[in-house]
Amino acid sequence: MEKILNFINGEFAEPANGQWIDNYEPATGKVYSQIPNSDADDVERAYEAANAAFPIWSNTPYQERSRILSKLADLIGENLDALAAAESKDNGKPVSLASHVDIPRAESNIRFFSTAIMHYASEAHIMEDRVINYTNRKPVGVVGCISPWNLPLYLFTWKIAPALASGCTVVAKPSEITPMTAYLMSKLCNEAGLPAGVLNIVHGHGHQAGDAMVSHPGIKAISFTGGTTTGALIAKKAAPMFKKLSLELGGKNPNIIFADCDFDQMIRTTVRSSFANQGQICLCGSRIFVEASIYDKFKEAFVAKVKRMQIGDPSDQSTKFGAVVSKPHMEKVLSYIELAKEEGGTVLCGGKQHIPEDGNRAEGYYIEPTVIEGLDYQCRVQQEEIFGPVVTITPFESDEHALEMANSVEYGLAATVWTSNLTRAHRVAQQIHSGIVWINCWLVRDLRTPFGGVKNSGVGREGGFEALHFFTEPQNVCIQLKS
Repeated sequence: MEKILNFINGEFAEPANGQWIDNYEPATGKVYSQIPNSDADDVERAYEAANAAFPIWSNTPYQERSRILSKLADLIGENLDALAAAESKDNGKPVSLASHVDIPRAESNIRFFSTAIMHYASEAHIMEDRVINYTNRKPVGVVGCISPWNLPLYLFTWKIAPALASGCTVVAKPSEITPMTAYLMSKLCNEAGLPAGVLNIVHGHGHQAGDAMVSHPGIKAISFTGGTTTGALIAKKAAPMFKKLSLELGGKNPNIIFADCDFDQMIRTTVRSSFANQGQICLCGSRIFVEASIYDKFKEAFVAKVKRMQIGDPSDQSTKFGAVVSKPHMEKVLSYIELAKEEGGTVLCGGKQHIPEDGNRAEGYYIEPTVIEGLDYQCRVQQEEIFGPVVTITPFESDEHALEMANSVEYGLAATVWTSNLTRAHRVAQQIHSGIVWINCWLVRDLRTPFGGVKNSGVGREGGFEALHFFTEPQNVCIQLKS
């Protein structure tokens, strides 16, 4: 059985305590590898390596940092098929999705920041009396990056790329549920010429390895993507240490559909925005609000399309809907479907675990794509993040009614609005409490734009120069010129 190893100071290492965690394949429910159960000793070794590498890396010309990161992006692209297959096996997502989204986006993340650092400029301000102020941006130091399980390499690179580009050195922890592609990428780092200690990857549980990172006095900033509850714990521990924090947390995103939308385009996209990656994307629209005049038409067309979705073997290129990530997560999602029934909802399709006829996958973690109607917008199923292939549909009578329901949750990450009325689109977007609003589309991403949420969906923004700002500290220099 393969053992995933930590990557510290440019070398692969077993956990200092000799303890391992079983890694399950979601498609079969069986253990297929083991990962280090790292603790504070491993994090300390990683920190020492990162701290020793920081003076050299932070003073490496940005052109050289750019060249090394570009080479790493090239290597990810060259290994796309192997990385996609590993992502599918580790996560349960269709290999077609990993091939067309996850791995290409990981490559794009690194390539984007490798070039962004070439155009990163500081500001200058001229005062009266021959005074000039200019701003230096200095890398923070050793930073911690903690990424989630739903888009493993995609979001792992989204964090480490701007940190490395800005001149920081990194201690990173991928999710213990989906560690494989981060491990495979670490094998490419030496080939790309990344100096030892610049990137260190420690595998293990959040409450152990992750907590050690957050608590370490030498790690100056934490970039975390994951659940809101965990984000609150990180903030509580890191705030008294005055660490910089970027927290990209949960979502319960509304999809508001007006009668004047392009119906066919909306239906196609709404199926995807509801169930892509088995609904395990923080940007999925899990609450669908439909103008009452087209509600019945929408329900008939939407449910018909969802019923035609086929659950299949994630490793098959023809599969579009695979397994959820773990048995505990499957049980959590199924419990919310039962709760929906208790709260008065009607399951229009799906609603139960899927047992494949293939005996090898009979113990896999599969859930039928599920559509529920008849729930009050304030009930738990409509308010709490489920993060699985479950959506609710609810009619609305007016713009105000739709906005009241859309804004009722504690989250505010993303929203989608479907309308042909440009004035309405702008007005509704302004009134939605979310960090991202898509009009007549979904998951269209320009890497230059700020990414993040409001309310309990997080603190700070990632992407573009926002990410480079986070991993640097501004220093103002004021000069009085001679008369």
